[in-house]
Amino acid sequence: MARKRTKKPKAARVKRAPRPPARPVLDAASFPVVGIGASAGGLEALEVFLRKVPAHSGMAFVVIQHLDPTHKGMLVELLQRATSMPVAEATDQMVVERDHVYVIPRNVDLSLLHGKLHLLPFASPRGLNLPIDHFFRSLAQDQKERSIGVILSGMGSDGTLGLRAIKEQAGGSFVQSVTSAKFDGMPRSAADAGLADVIAPVEELPARIVAYCTHAHVVGLAPHLEDKAQSALDKVFVILRAQTGNDFTQYKRTTILRRIERRMALHQIDTMTSYARLLRGDPAEVEALFKELLIGVTSFFRDPAQWETLEREVLPALISSRWNVGTLRAWVAGCSTGEEAYSLAMAFREARDKLKIVRRISLQVFATDLDRDAIDRARLGRYPDSIIADVSPERLRRFFVHDDKGYRIGREIRESVVFAPHNIIMDPPFTKMDIVSCRNLVIYLSAELQKKLIPLFHYCLNPGGALLLGTAETVGAYTNLFAAVDPKSRLFRRIDQSMNTMPLDLRPPPPGRARGSADPHDAEPKAAANVQAIADRVLAQQFGPLGVLCNDKGDVLYISGRAGKYFEPAVGKANLNVFAMAREGLRHALTDAFAAALRETRPVIVRGVKVGMNGGTQTLDLTVQLLTEPRELKGSVMVVIDDVPTPPKRSKDKPEVRSPNAARFAAVQTDLQRAREDVKTTREEMQTSQEELKSTNEELQSTNEELQSTNEELTTSKEEMQSLNEELQTVNHELEAKVTELSRSANDMKNLLNSTDIATLFLDDELRVRRFTPPTGRIIKLIPSDAGRPITDIASDLDYSDLADDAREVLRTLAFKEHRAHTRDGRWFNVRIMPYRTNDNVIDGIVITFTSANVEQTLEQQSSQLRQFLESSSALVLGFRADGTCDYLSPQWLSYTGTAETGQLRTGWIDQVHPDDRERVRDHWKATVRSGKRTDLVFRIRSANGSFRRFATRWIPILDPSGKLAKWYATSIDADKLG
Repeated sequence: MARKRTKKPKAARVKRAPRPPARPVLDAASFPVVGIGASAGGLEALEVFLRKVPAHSGMAFVVIQHLDPTHKGMLVELLQRATSMPVAEATDQMVVERDHVYVIPRNVDLSLLHGKLHLLPFASPRGLNLPIDHFFRSLAQDQKERSIGVILSGMGSDGTLGLRAIKEQAGGSFVQSVTSAKFDGMPRSAADAGLADVIAPVEELPARIVAYCTHAHVVGLAPHLEDKAQSALDKVFVILRAQTGNDFTQYKRTTILRRIERRMALHQIDTMTSYARLLRGDPAEVEALFKELLIGVTSFFRDPAQWETLEREVLPALISSRWNVGTLRAWVAGCSTGEEAYSLAMAFREARDKLKIVRRISLQVFATDLDRDAIDRARLGRYPDSIIADVSPERLRRFFVHDDKGYRIGREIRESVVFAPHNIIMDPPFTKMDIVSCRNLVIYLSAELQKKLIPLFHYCLNPGGALLLGTAETVGAYTNLFAAVDPKSRLFRRIDQSMNTMPLDLRPPPPGRARGSADPHDAEPKAAANVQAIADRVLAQQFGPLGVLCNDKGDVLYISGRAGKYFEPAVGKANLNVFAMAREGLRHALTDAFAAALRETRPVIVRGVKVGMNGGTQTLDLTVQLLTEPRELKGSVMVVIDDVPTPPKRSKDKPEVRSPNAARFAAVQTDLQRAREDVKTTREEMQTSQEELKSTNEELQSTNEELQSTNEELTTSKEEMQSLNEELQTVNHELEAKVTELSRSANDMKNLLNSTDIATLFLDDELRVRRFTPPTGRIIKLIPSDAGRPITDIASDLDYSDLADDAREVLRTLAFKEHRAHTRDGRWFNVRIMPYRTNDNVIDGIVITFTSANVEQTLEQQSSQLRQFLESSSALVLGFRADGTCDYLSPQWLSYTGTAETGQLRTGWIDQVHPDDRERVRDHWKATVRSGKRTDLVFRIRSANGSFRRFATRWIPILDPSGKLAKWYATSIDADKLG
């Protein structure tokens, strides 16, 4: 049967893709390892999955399920029934073999290293453990592109981060469809994260995995393509640029080919030309390939050693050197779904709190990426529960808010990060940054592009700024631009270089230069670009109007230009609010214009505002506008201040002509000044009230933190309950399978007992009826409702008054008893009483069997009659078994020979035969036993006085009802009396 099952998939493959059948499906030296993650409701899905896997697929399967750490499961036994492959529980140092299934033991994490399984104990036996993520990550690191992750039914989000690691190594990810999963938490989390290569019902996944592995081996794109394949690859780049607007010709060639090869294997396509043709007609596949090439793999605090060095050495130095700036600026290039940017913001807050800087300093993070979908997910700031593997409990409590959908970034961190789509190759860079983080992106770019990016990062950073690269990345030959803070952690500090010596190229690469050909005109545009940037900066700082971006409360977010002429910090606690910092004369106009702009949502312009400064006045025009575009600045307010030239003073030669209304005008000015002072007093009183409200608010915040702490404790309890619920689901499914098996065994036992037609009675240790077979009811008056009643209370036709006493004796001595008893209607039974033993050798009652003794009684009577007949005869009679051994001597024989019976049984009787006749008698007797026929023989037998007489002996066979030999009788008569 196994050979038939393996032939069918081969025939199907030959029919679908006409390739030579002799070609091997998988490499003999290596084979894919499939990690299968399942949780609640996953046992049924696992059985269906393994039942559909061919017996000789050439792959190894490792099953990771959430198990109760205190419950001994039966997962191995249950899964073995679903597959012909060997199923075993994983042990430490076990070598993984193809066509085998390995099951994770309870209360451990499972890892894979160099093809061997390793067991690691859980950090905590209870709570939210993530064994699927743990194994998937080790699987990706060990097996690279041969790793395959499968997510089946389960609650929670375990496995999502593990699939990210598998995708990063170009492995395959397969997810059970949400509609077919009994519990859709895990499949939905993986699907929503965009990590699934294939989403299908569980019964279809094995065939898709086999096809994927088959075509992954068949495709095998070489690093150097033939002309036809190279032309098709160029078409792929053109299609990608046309639909996404991004040019991937500058990406590393091996990475591009490996990702395209994966997509070809998923679609079972063998040539690059065919795949280019598929892209032309399928925009969805273009988008899937685009996301594949972006390699959006990240996690919170990835590479912990680098983050520790950043918090210990880099961030404190930056904060200490720029404490008077107010805001540090950071750029995270290739942020993916935002974990890197949020990690940087959290690390900054922790480093700042340790320094205890009196003046508040903040960090503004600009996070960019090509993938707009990833940017949208990053803006939501929502992540699955499985991030607990990367984020410490202290950070979770401080920077996250937990709810039913997972963890959400807190407002404090979210407001410090701005996300935007950005192409680091094509778009202008961010400038005046204190930190630039570009981790695990440079390694995927070509060498030519890497040579442009490192100087670009130098240009973006302020003096003394920090550059963060991935663990496999370096600044290369640009050691004159960056000094290593810690070479192992890939942290670098900017070295100041003059503009003329810095090799900077801000131009995007030409679209047609796929492999970075040199441009002889590079030098001239470089200088032009630098001069233009510098000129724009000087114009903005020295000749442009002052612009202040603030929120709807007046708190400053960003300042462009020199603001010291119009704003100065207030005395006391630092307060970056435009109303508090506005100079005399500007505050009143700014307050009215600001309120009008928020109320009317239109630009409000106030002209001719006079502001006192340095003993003089400055006239200016004030514009305040509520911003609605761009989307990132929606809801903020822009304040623009433009100086108005002061008119020339009048000549002293001309006498000043005073207006007749000058006195009245002076009085009005005095009243206005007094009113302004009243407003100032009112504002100060309001500010005092505001401070009191702030104090009250802080108390409420303290109360809120206590409530939040209580809520987190409840959330932890909820997570533990969820984990326990998953374990109970698994145990429940195992128990259901066991109950089904026990029910089947009970039915088998019932039919077996009924088919024997033997009356059997089961009693417990207090002699109460537990179970009985139907024939028992014809001996003891039992009906089904008698179960549980003492046997002594039930009427019986059996004349056996000591039955209960004998049963108790058997319970006491554990030795069985047999007794013959009859019923009132004359039936005889052999009653056998035995102790009832469980599988654990525990006595749990009594088993009583009743076998009919009527036939035996009849046979005994007939045997007794036959003996009486033989003993009344004068002949000497011997009785033999079927094998020829003597078992009966008649009294006449014993009297004639005068020898004791014990010495003549078995073969001792032949000693009474004359020595000269013994050999003849012995040979004749053996021949008679072999033939089974009646025979006659005359020989001499010794009498009691030692003389011998001749006897004629007849050997008579006795047959049973079936015709088989059952007995022999030999009758000897004195030959002399016969004449």
